[in-house]
Amino acid sequence: MKKHNFVRSVVMVTIALFVVGITGLYAGTTAPDVVKMENKGYAKHTKGLVQFSHKKHATEYKAGCGDCHHDEKGKPLASLKEGDDVKDCFDCHSKPGLAPKGKNAPKLSKKEKVQQFHAEAMHANCIECHKTHNKKTKTKAAPVTCKDCHPKK
Repeated sequence: MKKHNFVRSVVMVTIALFVVGITGLYAGTTAPDVVKMENKGYAKHTKGLVQFSHKKHATEYKAGCGDCHHDEKGKPLASLKEGDDVKDCFDCHSKPGLAPKGKNAPKLSKKEKVQQFHAEAMHANCIECHKTHNKKTKTKAAPVTCKDCHPKK
């Protein structure tokens, strides 16, 4: 009797995984070639919007999905592939803009700033990768200044 229940359970789990796998094929998202980094979490964007070339980063620069996309602990989503659903950055880094500065600003570590503030997370991720690329290639090909990424309004 126990063996029968075990076999039934294995068959049901297999069917469930198959159904989830099939629906996962159709539930994923397709990233556009160029992503306009516009976010409704901001009442007003103070700088020109970054035009991020997703296709160029993935194909030409060979950036893996996990280089930008990570889990709630900051670990790269190494198994992520094109078509998989991903959370919007703003879902976790939910405070718009940069962390407040000045003597009355809360004392936050760099990690806390990145975890909380959307622009801090974007800048930390992009600029650090760009600096590493420039150092590795001994070039200044990857942008690292405001005006290099944010076009004039």
